[in-house]
Amino acid sequence: MTDIRHLEIGPELRLAYRYRAGRGPAIVFLPGYMSDMDGGKAVALDQWAERTGRAMLRFDYAGCGASDGAFEAQTLATWRGDVLAMLDEVVAGPVVLVGSSMGGWLMLLAALARPERVAGLIGIAAAPDFTFWGFSQDQKMTILREGRLEEASPYGDTPVVTTRGFWESGEGLRLLHGPIAIDCPVRLLHGQADPDVPWQYSLELMKLIRSADVQTLFIKDGDHRLSREQDIARLIATVGGLLEAL
Repeated sequence: MTDIRHLEIGPELRLAYRYRAGRGPAIVFLPGYMSDMDGGKAVALDQWAERTGRAMLRFDYAGCGASDGAFEAQTLATWRGDVLAMLDEVVAGPVVLVGSSMGGWLMLLAALARPERVAGLIGIAAAPDFTFWGFSQDQKMTILREGRLEEASPYGDTPVVTTRGFWESGEGLRLLHGPIAIDCPVRLLHGQADPDVPWQYSLELMKLIRSADVQTLFIKDGDHRLSREQDIARLIATVGGLLEAL
């Protein structure tokens, strides 16, 4: 495993990352909401990158994992800034972004901001615009009225917190209202048994992304995380196939 390094992006903020040198385009893994760079999919991809001599970057957004900052002080816009800082300061040359859930939203935003750098995208249950469709009207009113929403997590003991700042930032960065000006190859993986992100959103993404090279793979019994052994093997095959085609 590569050592943790830090990128200073402010006087009191350092982002933790692990970078593996190798052949490009470099793989850049973007975790989901309240996730970090040491999740199962990110680690499995890094191990594959080591075996195949591929360059790979994984990192923690501010307020997450080993990075500095308070989680509740972050927004979708600040995390987009973290992704762009990593692309600008840590990894050189073309990249393939692999985004899981919210990371799939961030990969799209990064590709729009750095089209000359992003050679391909791979979404795992990509969740653009989830601040719009992922909350009931009552939940949205709680966020606006109380400044935060706290819910039990189905994936662990730590509750899921959504702040008003994050929610408003997400609403300002929605993408599914019209064509998405991304021209690189895109691969979308989505479980049809996903209880969190309806698989139909990958169909919507496929329709809206401008690139002619967009492929979507649905896994009928796949859940949201797609972290089973067969799911990770499918992800690695998808990443490898796209890299070889570039």
